[in-house]
Amino acid sequence: MELTMASLTRLSDDLAFARSIIDRVDSLTLERFTAGDLAVETKADDTPVTDADREAERVIRAMLGRSRSRDAVYGEEEGGVTVRAARRWIIDPIDGTKNYMRGVPVWATLLALEEEGEIVLGIVSAPSLGRRWWGAKGLGAFTGRSWVGARRIRVSEVADLADASISYSSLSGWATRGQLRAFMRLTQQAWRTRAYGDFWSYMLVAEGAVDVAAEPELQLYDMAALVPIVEEAGGSFTSLHGEPGPWGGCALATNGLLHADVLEVLDSVRDG
Repeated sequence: MELTMASLTRLSDDLAFARSIIDRVDSLTLERFTAGDLAVETKADDTPVTDADREAERVIRAMLGRSRSRDAVYGEEEGGVTVRAARRWIIDPIDGTKNYMRGVPVWATLLALEEEGEIVLGIVSAPSLGRRWWGAKGLGAFTGRSWVGARRIRVSEVADLADASISYSSLSGWATRGQLRAFMRLTQQAWRTRAYGDFWSYMLVAEGAVDVAAEPELQLYDMAALVPIVEEAGGSFTSLHGEPGPWGGCALATNGLLHADVLEVLDSVRDG
């Protein structure tokens, strides 16, 4: 997307609209969090889904349908337009469903906007943590519960893996992808590792609290909203093979200074 005054104004309007959607959804998801009658089912891909996931996505789609009826939509629970489009909203109603269903407060609603094949806007809201992050191309990345008092965020300046903090979700995916040895080599070269997991790893990179976040198996809706936040904070977001954006089925986010070094380590060995 070419940055012009007109495009930035339109993007600002889209961001304000996205925030209004998230305000509504936060009320819904918080109300159902730890509810005694929370309904949980297992989907065809063997992952869980709750009634809150489904209702949150329905609310988002309804609001998009009323105010952005010409835009395409793709969501985790109801699918939709699966190819890149002129304008497409990408929804993960609850990222961290397993946490949500067990009463762990690390979960969030993710909403992104794609324009002409580029993710230009992302918003991540974790109401149980009292946290929200957003970013849009050319407009910066911020955290705060509202516009008033929002704080601009920036990645760290750590330039050596020996000083770096790395976050991930679990080790099983690395083993499945034949990359466990490479990932373990990466962790051995780092200062510290923590499994903050899911969206939170990437938001911590954007804030400068963590330097590297990586996952070997992710879907587009898991990643799309994260990209503009990390990039507008000065970081880099690619696949584990260096493909820019959220298109490669896996993710690597860094402060930018460490990106090439991390890619080199991950490419250095394969499980035999």
